[in-house]
Amino acid sequence: MLTQTPEQVRLDLIARCEIALLDLREEDAFARGHPLFAANTPLSRLELEAVDRLPRKDVRIVLYDDGEGLTPPAAAQLRALGYANLRELEGGLEGWRRAGFELFQDVNSASKAFGELVEARRHTPSLSAEEAKALIDTSADLAVLDARRWDEYRTMSIPRGVSAPGAELVLRAAAAAPDPATTIIVNCAGRTRSIIGAQSLINAGLPNPVFALRNGAIGWTLAGLRLDHGQDRKAPDPSVAEETDARLRARAVADRAGVRRVSPDQLGELSRDRSRTLYRFDVRTPEEFAAGHIAGFRSAPGGQLVQETDVFAPVRGARIVLADDRGVRADMTASWLAQMGWEVLVLDGGFDVLLALGPWTPTPPPLPQVQTIDVPALSTRIASGDVTVVDLESSPAHRRGHIPGAWFAIRAQLAEALERLPLDREVVLVSCDGDLARLAAPEFEIIADRAPLVLEGGTSAWRAEGLPMESGLPRAANSPVDVYRRPYEGADHAPEAKQAYLDWEYGLVDQLERDATHGFFVL
Repeated sequence: MLTQTPEQVRLDLIARCEIALLDLREEDAFARGHPLFAANTPLSRLELEAVDRLPRKDVRIVLYDDGEGLTPPAAAQLRALGYANLRELEGGLEGWRRAGFELFQDVNSASKAFGELVEARRHTPSLSAEEAKALIDTSADLAVLDARRWDEYRTMSIPRGVSAPGAELVLRAAAAAPDPATTIIVNCAGRTRSIIGAQSLINAGLPNPVFALRNGAIGWTLAGLRLDHGQDRKAPDPSVAEETDARLRARAVADRAGVRRVSPDQLGELSRDRSRTLYRFDVRTPEEFAAGHIAGFRSAPGGQLVQETDVFAPVRGARIVLADDRGVRADMTASWLAQMGWEVLVLDGGFDVLLALGPWTPTPPPLPQVQTIDVPALSTRIASGDVTVVDLESSPAHRRGHIPGAWFAIRAQLAEALERLPLDREVVLVSCDGDLARLAAPEFEIIADRAPLVLEGGTSAWRAEGLPMESGLPRAANSPVDVYRRPYEGADHAPEAKQAYLDWEYGLVDQLERDATHGFFVL
């Protein structure tokens, strides 16, 4: 395989050439250090994610690991899917280190660094947890808007908090706080979405006093304050007048950021341009998307798209087109993506044609022919105790519910897993829908010199039959390093870990300056 030096990769990033720098390690290792614009694409799930995340087959893809030997099998998988322009990062991650280039910790690092840059340059107003708590306890003229996803809000929230995910803020703020004198506090789990959310309202010229909750839920818990759980309050839908005003405000912000617009016909022309990667994202809520969306667009709620750009669009230098039938979400999202160095356009129209229905689902890769077993047969085999079930789904999914007796394993670490698995009986591979298990079956056969069975329909089929499920992680053939434990999610992290995370975020602006590849600007 051809190689590309760290210096060449860095130059491509600065020049905004199209390049996908893919880190093939599991997420926990990735979070310990990676280049700013690297995208975590674990070898374990590479085929399942590649088609949607890398839509142009001849885009330049640079692969790397940290000496684990993941690059050759990843290249083989991508070639089988039709990707032709593959490179290996010379020296891998260690080569990047030796070149003296920056390594960033955590996940979504580029978006988080951008958020810190916004606060540093715009001095986004913020309140400490203690200051916000005093207002929450004493002021009736206050709106607390939670900029995270709905599921995150439901898990834990600030008292009096109302769900208004990211790009919904400018659309719904006037309805949530109709009196211009009402103070608005925007919060998230940590810092980024609070900063971006509050600054969105300020950029849009909302007349209310607006503040970010400094350090979000982490700062709240470090101050010893109580969080609510299981809340279901949502910011109200705007009136016609409020929505018209929000649309004008958002459009003005997008114009200031240099966002361009494209008609459906022009989008067709862009789609036929095979020299450029084109991402098409619908930035409305998942519920709106499922009720009807333009074919070819992926659901990417605006706030999360800004927060997780590396997940949705790993090809740096690509074009992005955003769709939103109300306009506000697309314009505000586009304004931030443009400041992050993306070529971003907003689609005008397109929702007056026949729309596709249903939630977004990933494009499946070709699946190998394997030996299978159905749910009743597996249930019988488990009862007789003559089968080993190996669950290859993510560790959080395994913890939430798995087939009783199943072992947790990571596909890319099957060789190590075999040292712990009981192999004196038949092995059945399972995953959520069965696709990941099918992809892993030929690899298992090579490693173990025996063909496994694959559960038809996966764990979902087992659950659909009403059969019992087991929770937790009682049998782990691999350590659950497939997922990085985020210090800003959940309440069981030590205060020292939460404070260390905040200290890392505070240092991102200086690290951006040392790295010098970002190309960000701030309105």
